[in-house]
Amino acid sequence: MDKQHEYTRETATAGVESALKMIEGRWKLVILFHLFGGRIMRFSELEKAIPDISQKMLIQQLRQMESDGIVLRTVYPEVPPKVEYGLTDWGQALCPALDALLTWAANRP
Repeated sequence: MDKQHEYTRETATAGVESALKMIEGRWKLVILFHLFGGRIMRFSELEKAIPDISQKMLIQQLRQMESDGIVLRTVYPEVPPKVEYGLTDWGQALCPALDALLTWAANRP
């Protein structure tokens, strides 16, 4: 169910700035695009898929996205521990918004 919001210029600005802050940075969009479509990946798979990211940065970005409610981290009680990452429903809902942004950018006059 969609929530209807009545925005002022100020609240709309603050809302968009807050949303952009959650996905800003060099790596968050790359991570998102690897996880879109319901894809579940282990940490090592993400490391291989994004070879230029350091382990420390990948951990940091995933933790921030998990804290923001975009990424779901699932830990399985195994030895060694198995950890998988996927998008929450809310994180997956970013796909059409980013698609629209990509289309907007591609139509630049």
